[in-house]
Amino acid sequence: MREEIGYIPVGEAELYVEDVGEEHAPALIVLHGGPGGNAYALREGLQEYLEDFRVIYFDQRGSGRSLELPQDPRLFTVDALVEDTLALAEALGIERFHLLAHGFGALVALELLRRYPEVDGALLLAPWVSFPWLSARLAEAAGLEPLGDPEENLRAALQKAEPKALFDRLMFPTPHGRLEYEWVAEGSGILGPDTPALAFWHNGLWRLDYTPYLAPSRRPVAVVVGEKDGTSYPYAEEVAERLRAPIRVVPEAGHYPWIDQPEAFGEVFRESLEGLLVPWRV
Repeated sequence: MREEIGYIPVGEAELYVEDVGEEHAPALIVLHGGPGGNAYALREGLQEYLEDFRVIYFDQRGSGRSLELPQDPRLFTVDALVEDTLALAEALGIERFHLLAHGFGALVALELLRRYPEVDGALLLAPWVSFPWLSARLAEAAGLEPLGDPEENLRAALQKAEPKALFDRLMFPTPHGRLEYEWVAEGSGILGPDTPALAFWHNGLWRLDYTPYLAPSRRPVAVVVGEKDGTSYPYAEEVAERLRAPIRVVPEAGHYPWIDQPEAFGEVFRESLEGLLVPWRV
């Protein structure tokens, strides 16, 4: 299998990139979650389903294995991540592509889909679209009654528990799923900086609700979400309805449904990928 690994400069950033699969297959660019995550767990969990694609896994600017950037809020915006993705595609000679986006990455995918015709379609996996809604869920995970101000929700929740503990309560329906994810993540040996998350906080990410920008797309879009993912469900139903996109809910699965329910996830994930490819094959 063809695999090219290296660093590619895009504007102020230098991105760690893994370019995998047949060069002339339909291209799929993977947008990991965060802000400040990396693509390692997505490749480990999803690569067996993506053999029909040329897949571009990369760590977003200042995240994971990409080169660090200073904690300058100007460098960490959704627009910057959108431009990085387009610049990366251009550097790799990819004129058209699909997107596979997880969690926070869905925000970048939706903006790309809204603004640029080079995007042929998108699969949104456990999408994060309304950060005020997510902040309320974190408050509930801390045992609090959500307030009207999302940043106050977050501050109050973090006074009760560490961020990881709160997200774990929402993301993982079972201790087994959490431990298996941690085994994969810790095995990567990747310790990315906190810079992206802190910069996005400074830029008001937790007040951002992208829902009003959602509209039916002329290009194929699909949503896959775990039924027990408290960070994205049931809000993903609203996202799918506004996009007029099919939504497939994986029973008893959390934020990483391929870990919790691999058979059920594999079935709906492949169906969603086929839906993306139909117009390309025609």
